[in-house]
Amino acid sequence: MNATQIEPTAALADLKEKKPESVTIVCLSGDMDKAMAAFIIATGAAAMGMKVTMFFTFWGLNIIRKPESTSSAKDWMRRAFGWINKGGASNLPLSRFHFGGLGSTMMKKVMQNNRMPGIAELLETAQDLDVKLIACTTTLGMLGIPKDSLIDGVDELAGVSTYLAEARHGSVNLFI
Repeated sequence: MNATQIEPTAALADLKEKKPESVTIVCLSGDMDKAMAAFIIATGAAAMGMKVTMFFTFWGLNIIRKPESTSSAKDWMRRAFGWINKGGASNLPLSRFHFGGLGSTMMKKVMQNNRMPGIAELLETAQDLDVKLIACTTTLGMLGIPKDSLIDGVDELAGVSTYLAEARHGSVNLFI
């Protein structure tokens, strides 16, 4: 091996030393299958020793809301959003073939038969692996979602600048 063959490897090692291995995931969707994908990636990365931050915004907030929580907003439109999006990891619809809940029920049964963890279990595993969970303050306010309707273990309530600060140094950044 000559010096030119070694140089790119050394440069790559230097780059790895300067940039910590981290993953940021924006959870915009409140769909069961998309939430599962986000948590499978998050827990896999955390299990590999990577620092993982998940930022929940818009319908993705339903993933980290307590079951059957509603909006405390005073105006009817935001209360309607709260009524429609009751929250809770077990209440998420499928992105396709939801069929008024039948699709989600079928998917949960298939997952159970194949010993696949559900969203609630994946969320618990993520918390056990120190995945950082951030709820978007702008969306909380806009949709009239009170902070006390979030599950225990949400690490931070913050805006986009906090997410971007995490993502700026991330090795992997995903939008789901």
